This record gives sequence, structure tokens and C-alpha cells, in this order.
Amino acid sequence: MGSIKILIDTIQGLPLSLRPWNNSDIPSLLRYANNKAVADNLRDGFSHPYTIEDARRFLEMAAGTDPHLLILAIDCRGEAIGSVGATLKQDVYRKNIEIGYWLAEPFWGKGIMTAVIKRFTSHLWLSYDVRRIYAEPFANNSASRKALEKAGFNCEAIFSQNVIKNGVYLDSCIYSVLREDASYEYGKK
Repeated sequence: MGSIKILIDTIQGLPLSLRPWNNSDIPSLLRYANNKAVADNLRDGFSHPYTIEDARRFLEMAAGTDPHLLILAIDCRGEAIGSVGATLKQDVYRKNIEIGYWLAEPFWGKGIMTAVIKRFTSHLWLSYDVRRIYAEPFANNSASRKALEKAGFNCEAIFSQNVIKNGVYLDSCIYSVLREDASYEYGKK
């Protein structure tokens, strides 16, 4: 999986691609991941403050050999500005992939995450024999929900107060797209 490089496009003048993480990404990872506004929208495994130890653990996981995990950097002009990942589910869920992502705050509101989600899910459809791709944003994360909707995902459910983040109970959602409903922007349907 180390040779994966997925070109996205130029969004608002920013050339974007998805590529493997590497140790030279530590400075940008520390700069952009150490942001409470980013951490507040992610699971607790993404800590704040974000330390060099956190960055090293993340890079080790991203470079790991787990065949059920794919984690790529969102690259803009050679700098990692976020991440997108997929977890291939197992057992009775083996035809499902869960995606997760984050983007550095200076790049919010530019349509980047919608383009990333579209391109990444197209790659997943073409690479894996799965039926369903889904994401679980917090219900109050309207930007993430909007990006998923623009990428063709549908809200399946909203779960009341089923997560606790920063000591507060929050609602969460499940957004999904089925293979037969997916429009492949890149590749054959």
C-alpha cells in the first residue's frame, strides 16, 4: 500500500493528492493537528494538545501492516494538511468500510474535504469488494455532514447522546453510500 498516490484535482488553486504518510510530515502534522477545533470533531484517540509522541504513534499506525487499515495524508504542494483513512470491517461486517478524516483549519470551507471524500471512496470501490462505505460524524459537525452529503452519502440515522466528548454528551450520525448508489467520479460504475 506504500506506493498509493491518488491525484485529486486543483481546488481553488490548491493542487491536492492523497499519499502515504512519512516521517518528514511530522512538522506539518504537529502544526495542523495541534488544534482544539480539529480535535473537538474527532474521537478521543486524536488528542489535544497534540504532541510529538502522538505524531510518532500516528505515523507508526499509518505505516503499519494491518491489512484492514489504510491511512493517507491529504497533500497540498508537498505538505500534509490533513488525513483520510479507511477501516475494512471484519466478521459479519466484512462488506463494509468505515472512513474517517480531518483537515487543517486554514483549509476549511474550500470544498477540499468533499473532493477528498469523493476521490477516496472512488478508490475504495475500485480496490475492494465491499457493498457499503460509511462515516460517523458528530451531529453538530455540520461541515463534515455537508461534505458527506455533497459526496453522495446519505444520512441513515442520528443517534441521541451516544457519544461523550469533552465531558458533554453529543448526538452522532451514520452516513453511508451503497455500491449500487455510488456515482464513480473516477472509474467505472
